[in-house]
Amino acid sequence: MSDLINSASLRLREIIMDALGRLVAEEAVPTVPLPSFNIEIPADKSHGDFAANTAMVCAKALRMPPRKIAEMICEKLVLEGTIFEKAEVAGPGFLNFFLGRSWFSDVVRNVLEEGENYGKTELGKGKKVLVEFVSANPTGPMHIGNARGGAIGDCLASVLQWAGYHAEREFYVNDAGNQIEKFGKSLELRYLQLCSDKGQQLIAQYKDDTDKLCSVIYEGSGEGGEFEMPEDVYLGTDIIEHAKNFYDINGKAMESVSEQERRKALVDYALPINIAGLERDLKKYRIVYDNWFRESTIHAKNETKLVVDKLMEAGKAYEQDGAVWFKATEYGLDKDFVLKRSNGLYTYIVPDIAYHYDKLVTRNFDKAINVLGADHHGYVPRLKAALNALGVDETKLDVVLMQMVRLVRNGETVKLSKRSGKAITLVTLLDEIPIDAARFFFNLREANSQFEFDLGLAIEKTSQNPVYYVQYAHARICSMLRALAEEGINVPESADLDLLTDPREIELIRHLASLPKEIDLAAKSYDPAKITKYAIDLATLFHRFYDACSVKNAENEQLRDARILLSVAVRQTLRNTLEILNIDRPEKM
Repeated sequence: MSDLINSASLRLREIIMDALGRLVAEEAVPTVPLPSFNIEIPADKSHGDFAANTAMVCAKALRMPPRKIAEMICEKLVLEGTIFEKAEVAGPGFLNFFLGRSWFSDVVRNVLEEGENYGKTELGKGKKVLVEFVSANPTGPMHIGNARGGAIGDCLASVLQWAGYHAEREFYVNDAGNQIEKFGKSLELRYLQLCSDKGQQLIAQYKDDTDKLCSVIYEGSGEGGEFEMPEDVYLGTDIIEHAKNFYDINGKAMESVSEQERRKALVDYALPINIAGLERDLKKYRIVYDNWFRESTIHAKNETKLVVDKLMEAGKAYEQDGAVWFKATEYGLDKDFVLKRSNGLYTYIVPDIAYHYDKLVTRNFDKAINVLGADHHGYVPRLKAALNALGVDETKLDVVLMQMVRLVRNGETVKLSKRSGKAITLVTLLDEIPIDAARFFFNLREANSQFEFDLGLAIEKTSQNPVYYVQYAHARICSMLRALAEEGINVPESADLDLLTDPREIELIRHLASLPKEIDLAAKSYDPAKITKYAIDLATLFHRFYDACSVKNAENEQLRDARILLSVAVRQTLRNTLEILNIDRPEKM
């Protein structure tokens, strides 16, 4: 796994330090400690392939003008036998370095040799990372926020794997607590409505049309309606459908049992169906989790009590008015917060504290990463403070906060599915647009930026659709190679890659070389959008090269073969970036 840009940067630092060493040995500059300097890749390639600010940062220590220092360093540089061709002094004292032609040939060879592993790095050194994402409430369907969180979380885990981490994906199933109580109450009310005289009439009237039955009951759910529901329940038609299916199995048998028994029976019936549905729908979205961690296991092991007891024993919590409070102000928060209410019930954050203690201590992950909605911004400091109080390094928990998605079609905000007429969920979204488009589009912007998802653009088969544009570049290379093979021109085993000197070829190769660096940057910043941008830029550079530099009708066979291998290297790199995103790599379009 080679990163030729990083290798070149490291080698350049050695070359500059050697030049400084010669200046010190010749007593041309004083022997004093020198500050560290940066080596960067200039945006304007006329300024070289690399630039160093060595002279600028050393000016104070050496008591000389930066320009003079740069010129002195430049005179002592030894570039012969290195990958660098020349160096120049620019502006007030920047050092610009230009790579020799052989380096670009090495890049193409490196891509071809590493093949499907090209781009992988060792940044993570095998550290264990747990990425938790989606973790949708199992009481109803997944919404568009879950769709964005799913694409971001899954691709982030993939980026981390490519960067050398041992990354696992986890779904936290909220199968206990207040939302399950609310779920049970909602199901019970709908079941009893079906058992009522009016419900029985509707069942008889719509015995072969469950959708219509659910619709009629839903429409009568408002204040004063025949199927009026209180405010503290779930109102979706999915609840009515569960109650109807439960009724079909049990009839009115559960009408006469206790409320507790009835609610338990309904939850025991509907919750497994919902959880199985979550797993099924996410698999359709190409997301497969390593772990499905149930909140109920925390309660079964009494881990909520254990963490509160630990905080009390450590003097980080106290009792007041019959409740247990966490000393949050000791950790920089505005006020303390309740862990256990005076009625003996734990607050919602306690199972989460126990869950993250399990991640970082019991299961010993080196890092836990949560992908959450932006509405959790106030919750994160509370969770970190509690972990800190439990002796857990809070920096081991990182949170990616995700902004809202706005769905648009023809410039207008969209809230209902075009096909079903219902609110757009993950499932109805994937009925309207390709999975590839959903996964790519949701990773076009970093998570903390608001995103406008153009449903019309997502189904377009034009260069304006970014995922189509990238896939077309891959298919275009495949088609070109097939056409050449039909004429007896096959992919050569080797070629004189030093013949690739056209500026468009050089620019394309330079971008190929940057994939390992981009993967590392995406892993460090938890931003898979860097990979979609890389893929779009690579497709653009290939189309530009292909339109200007003929492969089939190159000036000679040697150049033709070199361009064929360059195209194969681009195809491989496109494949790898699309694999990271788990998006199809079509060979025909």
